[in-house]
Amino acid sequence: MEVTELISLITRSILGTIVLALVSIILGLFYKGVDRKIAAHMQARVGPPIRQPFRDVIKLFTKENIVPDDAIPWLFNLSPVIALSASIIMMLYLPVGDIKPMLSTEGDLILILYLLLIPSLCLVIGGFSSGSPFATVGAQREMVLMMSYEFPLAIAVISVVWRLREAGIDVPFSLSSIMENPIWNNVGILGIIGCIILLIALVIVTPGELSKVPFDAPEAETEIAGGLLVEYSGRNLALFYLADAVKTLAMATLIIAIFFPYNLSSLLSISGYPAYALDFLFYLFKLFLVILLSVTLIRVAVARLKIDQLVSTYWISVVLLSLIGLVLLMFDRLACLKGWY
Repeated sequence: MEVTELISLITRSILGTIVLALVSIILGLFYKGVDRKIAAHMQARVGPPIRQPFRDVIKLFTKENIVPDDAIPWLFNLSPVIALSASIIMMLYLPVGDIKPMLSTEGDLILILYLLLIPSLCLVIGGFSSGSPFATVGAQREMVLMMSYEFPLAIAVISVVWRLREAGIDVPFSLSSIMENPIWNNVGILGIIGCIILLIALVIVTPGELSKVPFDAPEAETEIAGGLLVEYSGRNLALFYLADAVKTLAMATLIIAIFFPYNLSSLLSISGYPAYALDFLFYLFKLFLVILLSVTLIRVAVARLKIDQLVSTYWISVVLLSLIGLVLLMFDRLACLKGWY
């Protein structure tokens, strides 16, 4: 490769990453506003305007960034930066509508599962490094929460990948491969029921992954004064806020890529730029539905769980649900081998 081509490739990659980061932040904050507005109306309140998250972030960036005397400064300041960076990197591996991801590997799904952990780990590190007893309690709760939801999340994702592999898909851990071979097209009736159950499990895992009510024990403003984020302010708090917005977008996009990869352009036989525009709008609609079902409705309908209730919900109920989905996929594979359908 010539030097000019290499420079051109690097330039396009940098510009593409910057554009994707900006779009992800804008969409994440927009859906935060939509979530808050819908939740308010469901509770018979007016609620803040949809643009309120943008105002909050701008205001935080203008405020003083305070570092507690008992904190470990470099860890305290670095944690929100890494959290936002990891959230944006996730979006580089996720497809948006009919637009292929900027980065793609044969095992990008495994990489995304690891990247999902980093923002939560940054919250834990930031909480411990702040020196606050409230933040320490919140960090301990966050660690328990992570150990609770990661197992059912892994079961749900790996079950789908295993079934695609058994169906003859060569690179089942690639999101591009998953989108080109939707799981619904590769299973029978038992598999469809199993996938619906796995989807329900993933929907329940999502608010825990995002520390939303009823799984927000690590923050719990009425109990531990904000927990993990009690000592954060100014720029650092704004970065954590943005990381949460982008991670919400990434988690919803992951669910779409695995379970709802269909686009309207292929159904309507549209090509070119109109197809990209139509599929992007359809992607925004799917994002709205996923966030509505997995975040808004759950946090409005269910009160905050205690930490022991949180653990039992994931380790017993959701794990059992995921295992039932896996068993149904296994029976579906057996039924296909036996030629029952």
